[in-house]
Amino acid sequence: MSFSGEVKEELLKQYASSAHCIYAELSAIVLFGDRRRMKSDNWGFLPENGEITVLLNNENDFIRQKAFTLCEKNINIKVDVERGQLVFPVEFLEEQLKPDRDSTLKRQCCRRAFLRGAFLCIGSMSDPEKSYHLEFDCVRKDKARFLQELIMGFDIPAKIALRKKYYVVYIKEGSAICDMLNIMGAHISLMDFENHRIVKEVRNSVNRKVNCETANITKTVNAAAGQVRDIMLIQETYGLDELPENLREIAELRLEYQEATLQELGELLTPPVGKSGVNHRLRKLNEIADSIRK
Repeated sequence: MSFSGEVKEELLKQYASSAHCIYAELSAIVLFGDRRRMKSDNWGFLPENGEITVLLNNENDFIRQKAFTLCEKNINIKVDVERGQLVFPVEFLEEQLKPDRDSTLKRQCCRRAFLRGAFLCIGSMSDPEKSYHLEFDCVRKDKARFLQELIMGFDIPAKIALRKKYYVVYIKEGSAICDMLNIMGAHISLMDFENHRIVKEVRNSVNRKVNCETANITKTVNAAAGQVRDIMLIQETYGLDELPENLREIAELRLEYQEATLQELGELLTPPVGKSGVNHRLRKLNEIADSIRK
């Protein structure tokens, strides 16, 4: 099972104890889980005989299981498991399930439940081993903005992008995704995500340090090779004995210890010389070699 599927499986087992949170989660399932995705109004449903039938997406078992359990065990709404239908009285849908911040979603706990239901319907996230990405795919722009505002109400940065026929509400930052999982109640998935995140960050940190060390070693080796070429040119042209004593001494040490760092060369001198002093002498040798080449 994918990581996204594991998150949904965990959310499937999360049931609110209060009626208002149950209504909020069911509200999201009704709003985002109907397979007809009609666009005639805010809800997109046409009442018949005082009732409204919600046709759940048969391809999403998570929606069906959660919706049927919420309805049958908590609010006695008629359900048809085989057809994937929920039948609501119009008054109940309008008064209890309509996603309104002044009623259904006025409490923070209800907004958490609503986001949980929305993720079960239209949410997904990538494997944290590969990338950090959590999203909700909405057919309508107004629904996407509504979700975005709810998420941002928890101080989580959420953006909207148009992808084919969907308005995608997405979160890209690892810490923000952690917050989102916590808000929805996916605590086990949160810990798993954090473990992946820690391992990934440690691995990246190690790789950066290794790359930095490798670059430094390469730079040191290339510099030393150039210094050796300069000294050998001077030796073949004038001879090292013609150099001032301080330059002759460092030239002989560089030829003998070609892989040594500047600090190590300085410690071999008598008396010892600092890194900047060694660098100064080697630059003088480079200037002499350049004058020979010219």
